[in-house]
Amino acid sequence: MDARRADGTHSPGPHNPDSRQAHWEARTEIPLALASLAFLAAYALRVLAHLPKAALDFCLAVTLAAWALFAVDYAVRMHLSGQRLRFVRTHLLDTVVLFLPLLRPLRVVKLYETVQRRHGRPRLALHARVIAYAGLAALLLGFTGALAVYQQEHDAPGASIRTFGDSVWWTCATLATVGYGDVVPVTPLGRLIAVGVMAIGLALLGAVTGTFASWLLQVFAREDDERPPGS
Repeated sequence: MDARRADGTHSPGPHNPDSRQAHWEARTEIPLALASLAFLAAYALRVLAHLPKAALDFCLAVTLAAWALFAVDYAVRMHLSGQRLRFVRTHLLDTVVLFLPLLRPLRVVKLYETVQRRHGRPRLALHARVIAYAGLAALLLGFTGALAVYQQEHDAPGASIRTFGDSVWWTCATLATVGYGDVVPVTPLGRLIAVGVMAIGLALLGAVTGTFASWLLQVFAREDDERPPGS
């Protein structure tokens, strides 16, 4: 046994920070995903449903409780990693999700990936997984973006987004980078949300397009390899 194994610096034992962090993440993945869904449901009810004040207060409490769970999880993982500020740089998505509540439904995408890993080898090929994850992320973020824009715009003076249907239409056009311009946000916060939706749409569209192009190149290369010499 070499010196590194003898002093236990690379041992996967219970005192290894990586082991403790992985154990914590494995135990909290499903609860946090459920918290994300609860946050999304409570937020949707607050925006769309005409509820009595007691029900609205309950929905607000659910959204705050979900934020608290994410904050506790983030703090615990930072402590277990022993990295402090480096943890923030290496976990940018978790950091952004902590401060931007509308991105919390992305935890559901992470849960899907975790479930696939627990079944052993993923059932879908790499390219199909990228497209599936991008599609699921676009659906979740599109819905939350539509809720946020509708909440800010529907009663604003001079707003063209008056119904939730208008907001969904605007979100679809923006995520697809089409931008018809028939309905647009007019409030400062609505336009700030629009910037985020545009950036997300460009990123997802680029990921799907690049993955599809890579898959086509692999298919054509495989066909060329299977052709007989001189054909």
